[in-house]
Amino acid sequence: MRLYTLLFFYATLLLSGTINAQSNGQPADKNEIMKAIYHYDSLFWQAYNVCDVEKMATYFTDDIEFYHDKGGPTFGSAKFQEAIRTGMCGKADWRLRREAIAGTVKVFPMNNYGGLISGEHIFYINDGKKETLDGYGKFTQLWKFENGEWKMSRVLSYDHGPAPYVNKRKEASVSSAQLKQYVGKYTSSKAGVVTITSESNTLKISTDNLQLIVYAESQNKFFAKERDLQFEFISDKGKTMKLVVYEKGEMVEEAKKN
Repeated sequence: MRLYTLLFFYATLLLSGTINAQSNGQPADKNEIMKAIYHYDSLFWQAYNVCDVEKMATYFTDDIEFYHDKGGPTFGSAKFQEAIRTGMCGKADWRLRREAIAGTVKVFPMNNYGGLISGEHIFYINDGKKETLDGYGKFTQLWKFENGEWKMSRVLSYDHGPAPYVNKRKEASVSSAQLKQYVGKYTSSKAGVVTITSESNTLKISTDNLQLIVYAESQNKFFAKERDLQFEFISDKGKTMKLVVYEKGEMVEEAKKN
């Protein structure tokens, strides 16, 4: 009897949820709900990427709650808009661009309310001169269907950290004779002694604190696959003189060959 009563209780809850699911007027079809949330979420991020705060605000409920693991909470649409205007949109020559990581974004319909969307994304910074990959984070947004409109009521932004590096460089073939020209010891003011050895079609760079395999991109330029690092060998009259190290396109170190 207890089991029967328990099953009846859960069945009643499920039936009640089904009956009341549409009391707020949201679509009955789950696929339609998911499609709508994906759509309005994409429009919100389009406005975000160009700092159109007025457009962004049309997707907030008046009582929106925004929780950020680094910046803390912000309550209410007015305060949230002000935080955006003075923060990420506060400088004309500085912009933040968000890009969702493919395959991570999912929508979960919620009866009698709306739905929830969550996923992972990366951010790029544009300082007016160039755009660079900056960071990574996760997001969860609760979308509410009310008065025929879809709006975000709760936002969680968390697990922020460095963006995972995705190597897009292609390997080139370099002769063994060419690789041997780069083998040897180099002296750097930052890393101390840098030892370079040849392994197959790659070079191994070793210091007291680092061991890295680098791959040829051209006859004198090599790259790491784990990080955005490039290594350029400078030669004079066929003799290797120094190694120049670049990170994210900027020169960060030089090492002269001993």
